[in-house]
Order: sequence, then C-alpha cells, then structure tokens
Amino acid sequence: MLFKQVTEADVRQVLNDRISKLRETQHPSVPKALAIPYESAYDRDFEIPKFQLPDEGIQARDAYRLIHDELDFDGQPTLNLATFVHTFMEDEVTQLMMENVNKNLADADEYPALVDIHARCVSMIANLWNAPLINGKSTGFGTSTIGSSEAVILGGLVMKKQWQLKRKSKGLDFSKPNIIMGANAQVALEKFARYFDVEARMVPVNEKSRHCLDITQLESQVDENTIGVFVILGSTYTGNFENVKEVSKKLDEIQAKTGLDVPIHVDAASGGMIAPFAFPDLEWDFRVPRVKSINTSGHKYGMVYPGLGFIIWRSREWVPDDLIFKLHYLGGTELTYTLNFSRPGSQVIAQYYNFIRYGFQGYKQVAETDLFHARLLSFCLEASGYFRCLSDIHRQRGSYAFDPSKAVYSKATEFYNAGLPVVSFCLIDDYKKEHPYVRQDDISRLLRMKGWIVPNYPLPPNENKTEILRVVVRNTLSRNLVDRLVHDILDAVEYLEKEADEKAFIHPQISVSAEKQHSSLGAIGGNNDPEHRSGAKGAFSYTC
Repeated sequence: MLFKQVTEADVRQVLNDRISKLRETQHPSVPKALAIPYESAYDRDFEIPKFQLPDEGIQARDAYRLIHDELDFDGQPTLNLATFVHTFMEDEVTQLMMENVNKNLADADEYPALVDIHARCVSMIANLWNAPLINGKSTGFGTSTIGSSEAVILGGLVMKKQWQLKRKSKGLDFSKPNIIMGANAQVALEKFARYFDVEARMVPVNEKSRHCLDITQLESQVDENTIGVFVILGSTYTGNFENVKEVSKKLDEIQAKTGLDVPIHVDAASGGMIAPFAFPDLEWDFRVPRVKSINTSGHKYGMVYPGLGFIIWRSREWVPDDLIFKLHYLGGTELTYTLNFSRPGSQVIAQYYNFIRYGFQGYKQVAETDLFHARLLSFCLEASGYFRCLSDIHRQRGSYAFDPSKAVYSKATEFYNAGLPVVSFCLIDDYKKEHPYVRQDDISRLLRMKGWIVPNYPLPPNENKTEILRVVVRNTLSRNLVDRLVHDILDAVEYLEKEADEKAFIHPQISVSAEKQHSSLGAIGGNNDPEHRSGAKGAFSYTC
C-alpha cells in the first residue's frame, strides 16, 4: 500500500472534518503523541511522537506493549474469510522459521543447506504439476518468489521476451505487445501489463462463461502481437477454475488458421495447491503442451505464512538467457531470475516442512475437507431461500444452474465441479425486490461487528451491477465455525429485514482511522473517482 507522509496537522484536519459539530473549530483532543502504556506515576508525562522518529528510545517491554495493544484493533485472522492467505502453522514449523528468520535466500554460498531445500521444493512442485520427463529426468525449471504477484510477472516477462526474440529474428515490429486475460484477473496480472508496457486485452466475463474467461471471444482478441494468454486456475471472485484445456484447444484452432503460436501461463496462485490433490484427473498443468509456465502461492493453499510463491517453467530452454543474471559477488557464481534480490529463507523452509510433514495424502485430506466445508456452507445458504451461489463447487459436475431443489449431498469430491473452496453468494432477485432496504454491504458490516470479515464487492466490468459476498474456506474454518457463520449470516439478514426501514434504519459503518483517511492513496484517500481512472478496463483500473 502507498501512503502519504502524515503530520499532526493532517490528522487534526481529518478529525475536524469528520466531527460535524466541531467543523468550524479546532478539535482539542487530537493526540500529538503516543503515551507509554501502563506507565507509572513517575513517568506519566513521557510521550513519543507518532509521525516522526523520537529523539530517544524507550524500554523494550514498553515498545512491545505499545505496538501489541494497538494491533488488537486488527481483525482476528481465523475469522478473516476475505483472505486466501494462510493464517496458522504448527509450533514445530514456527520454531524452525524463527531459528532461520535471519537467513537470506540470496546468500547461496553462505547457506548451502537452505539452497538445497529450495531446490527440493522446486522439484517437488514441478513433479506435482507433471513437468515433462526426458530419459527419466524432469525438465521443470523454476524458483521461489516473494509471492504469486512476483511469480506471475516473471512468467509474463518470459512470454514477452520470447515474443520479442521471435519478432526480431524475422525483422518484424516488436513495439506493441499484448496479453489476453479475463476481466476477472487478479490485480497482479494487470500490474504486469501496466508496468511492462503490454496492452492488457481484458475479455469480458458473464454468467454463461461462469464469470471467467469467455473462450468464445478468444479468436477476436488474438493477433500477431499477442505474447500469451493468462488462464486463471481459481478466480478471485468466485473460485471457479478456467478451463485450461479448452483454452489450449481454441488456441490450437487459431494456430491452424493463422499460424500464430500463442503460449499459456496458468495463474494457479490458489488452485495450484488444490487441483493436484482434489482433482488429480483435471488436465490444467504441463500435461497441456501449450502451458509454458505456472505460478502458485505457498502462502495460500501451500499453507505457509506470507510471503512465498513459486513459478515453474516447462523447461530451461523456455527462459531466455538474457533474463538470467550470473552473480559473483557473494562468494560464488549464482544464477538468478527474480525481481527481488534479498528474500527470506524461512518461508522456503516452512514450505519444505509442510511437504514432508503432510505428504500428498495430507494435502489431499486438507483440500477435500476445505471443499466439503465450502459445499456445506453453499448448501445452507441456498436452502435458506435468501441467497444464490455464483460459485459452483457444490453442484454436480457439469451442472452450473442455480436450483436448490436439485442439491445432491456427497463427500466425494469427484462428484462435483472443480474449483477452489470459495463460496461467492448474493441475495436472490425476488428477495431484493421484496426487501429493497436489505443490503449486502450491511450484511458484511453486521458480520464484521461479530468478528467475521466477509467482503462484499461488485463482479468484474460487464457484470459490476451484481455484488457478491465471498467466503474463502481455509483449514482453520472448522465445521463448528461454518455452523456459527451460517447462523450469524441468517441473523444479519433477519435483523435487517426487521429494522430496514428507510427512515428508522441507520446503516452501520466501520470506522477508518484519521491517519489512514488522510494518508491512504487508495479509494479512501479520495481517488475513487472517474478522473483518476486509467485507460484499463479491468477490475483494478483505478490509478493513484
């Protein structure tokens, strides 16, 4: 996140603006400094400034308590159902991480055991994603990253460089690259295009395409300047998997007509650690020849604390030599292709711990349990008569229509549509017409007051008149918590139905600190207006 510098005067101004009764006066109670917590009678006047470096430090216990208490205002990670990021690890791996928290993965010569563990993780993931074997040896080639955002950017850069080299060799113009993705793409994919001067061709999504990349529109988007297609294994909005195999078939048809050979990068930030275990027969990975690279997040369903990602290429030959750096100043020769240089080694160690701790069967059990709980939540929401689900992991394989009367209950994952353990839902149209003052954003706010963090937001452009509530199911959401969540959601709806009178009901608000309101460069900072839109057409088209 980007923030402006904050001063005491800035915060005072925000508070003055916020408090209407004092709008014309200086608010007298703006804190200029932080008071030491649990201070004694003898140091009651000692304070430290909030927005500039203090002249003198404080005791370690005081610094700890000051920050610890302020962080109590954060949401409870277990109840944060907005995030895909993993929020729990076992004590043993937490101890391992703390023992190695000071190790820099970039220092290959200094930490050879850490580098070996990193190489094992890359090999395990390449094997999991069915990297090709030649003479019994895998051709998979990859690296860890800070997260999937860095990984997907590296994948995009390779596709751009390959396209440029091909165009240069033929004496053709290479100044106008474009890349194709669905309008449901996560912000990292749009960042790649915007930051590296690639035209982002955002294919509109719709209900018929299951709110994902519309394959029928691919042919109209592909041309000689197309460097590749981003295919998403697990949409941020609905958790639905885009059909990698069908996209590949369509690109095969386009190549047969035009001669254009367009590669695929699979953004498997979440799905890369779900599909191999829960849907092993689904062909989305290197079994599809047109797939050249895949990324995932270790800190999502790899079950590691943030931030950790991985990217694997089909083979070493696919990565151009001029993207790889040879470093000599750390005591040896190291080959590197990352955006970050220094990287924490502890997360890689944690990923290796999880791999050998859980094994294939352990990850399979976690994935299937997460999906079971997500389906359970979906069934309950649709059975209530208030909601319909836009995610479809609870529907029989091949069936996508909303019809609660045809709900089929089974623990067998293969019986249902493939997707992430995500539940995206909205109020049904008939209910909204009958109760126009029951709003989904109010449901979200009421849940927040009970500790749950369940976001409400519009679907991508072309469908942005529809808002959805979304729950990401992780292994910390037990069946008991699912039961509590269902009750709290229904309680919120029934409360709003009872109280939602245009005159009597005041929509609950979640407060934002004066500091953030002034300093944020995002929507809260006042840039959520048409004048600050970029030329992009995706879900993340606002600029600072």
